[in-house]
Amino acid sequence: MRIHTFSIVAYSESETSWGVAVASKFPAVGAVVPWARAKVGAVATQAYARMSFGPDGLALMQGGLAAGEALRQLLDADEMRESRQVALVDARGCVAAHTGADCHHWAGHRLGDGFSVQGNLLAGEAVIDAMATAFMRCEGELADRLVTALRAGESAGGDRRGKQSAAVQVVRPNSGYGEDTDRYLDLRVDDHAEPVARLGELVQMHHLYFQPPKPEDALPIAGDIARELQAMMIQQGYMTGAVNGVWDEVCQQVFALLIGNENLEMRWSLKKNRNVIDRMALNYLRERFG
Repeated sequence: MRIHTFSIVAYSESETSWGVAVASKFPAVGAVVPWARAKVGAVATQAYARMSFGPDGLALMQGGLAAGEALRQLLDADEMRESRQVALVDARGCVAAHTGADCHHWAGHRLGDGFSVQGNLLAGEAVIDAMATAFMRCEGELADRLVTALRAGESAGGDRRGKQSAAVQVVRPNSGYGEDTDRYLDLRVDDHAEPVARLGELVQMHHLYFQPPKPEDALPIAGDIARELQAMMIQQGYMTGAVNGVWDEVCQQVFALLIGNENLEMRWSLKKNRNVIDRMALNYLRERFG
């Protein structure tokens, strides 16, 4: 399976997160290249991709091997190592990568502090240089930085065959939906004219629906905001009655129905924050309902 593509693996110490992002002129690249496990590391396997490098590399690192030693063992057992391109980042943020001599030109990788960028059949070396620079300069959470690196690589020429798919995967402990899994974010654009741009849009959508609200963005539901939310609920047929600004139990129960229908339960719930709403959720509701 030939996966001509560009990708990045990275670790964020501040978030305790590991991630992979990838783009390619290949359908559904996210089903092949990225592999990650919280507290273990991440792997990108591409070029003449050996998909088993993903789970096997993670297993080796989970067993205690650093990225470099795990990579060595993967390659030592592979007769087609010169056709492979693979990168690993381990639990401590150490990185290792391999670009086989038979990977299609231009092919190569760059190691940085806690990350590796790599690609094959690229427009040129400038692609991974741009990715590394963008990742190091970008602020924000790991998912945003990974997608920013993809955008930079694409702007520098990317896969010289064109565009088709992109993906980003980020893991960290107890950060998935419901907080009982480690899969914080796993987004894929399998076939699209502008896959990296669309992937960026999906990341922003993920932030809305799944990113925990920031305490500093909490707004009391009282006065004008209470009246605004009551008006929304009446207008949308969730309740009847007067707009009076009293945020009582009935309003809260009805608002929970609206929140559930809009998939915003990670941002507001009766159990956690029934008397406040964060700015992102409120702005969404204003745009959605006017």
